[in-house]
This record gives sequence, C-alpha cells and structure tokens, in this order.
Amino acid sequence: MATFSKIRLSGGTDGKNIKVAATATPGTLVHTAHATALDELWLNACIPGATARELTVEYGEATNPDGLTRITVPAVSGWIPVIEGHIITNSLVVRVFCAAAANEVIVNGYVNRIV
Repeated sequence: MATFSKIRLSGGTDGKNIKVAATATPGTLVHTAHATALDELWLNACIPGATARELTVEYGEATNPDGLTRITVPAVSGWIPVIEGHIITNSLVVRVFCAAAANEVIVNGYVNRIV
C-alpha cells in the first residue's frame, strides 16, 4: 500500500513563498523531485502588483511544448493554481521564470510524496 507524505517545496525556505527572480531559462528553483518516489506537485502563483505577468514553468528542460508550461497570472487576484497534481520523479527539477519582470511573481505550494 502506498504512503503519502505532504512536504514543502525544496526550492523554498521553511515553506515561505518563492520569489521568481529569473527572467529567462534556467528559472528560479521550485522543487527537485525525489529520485525514486513519486512527487505529486501542487503550485500556486500570485502577483501583489498591478500588472498581469506570464509565468513559464520548466520541467527539467526548456523545450516547448514537452518541458514548458506557460500561464498568465492576473494582477492582484490572490493565489491562482498553476500546477495541479502533476506527478514527477527521477530527480526532475522544476523551475519558473517571468520574462517580463524579475521579483514580481511569487509562488508557493507543496508536494504529496508517494512511496
């Protein structure tokens, strides 16, 4: 029987928000998946400022469409879902960047580790 453990994103500190500083690939580190277990990734984004921004999520590579997801994050809207339960494993590294501006988008979330 599988065991689920809810854990914080490895790219953050003590569960704090992760400020998206990167404006190009490679993006700001969000999470590195476990080497053998399955990590079910849940990620939200928010922009406290007044301008909507496009956020790019990189799944271990910068090739579109296989390794990228892009989403427009509305301004001053609170947390919006970006990744809803994607399964990653094999030490896959997930990063994010906002080409339009550094330090305007913040992300947070968690992982359900399935062993």
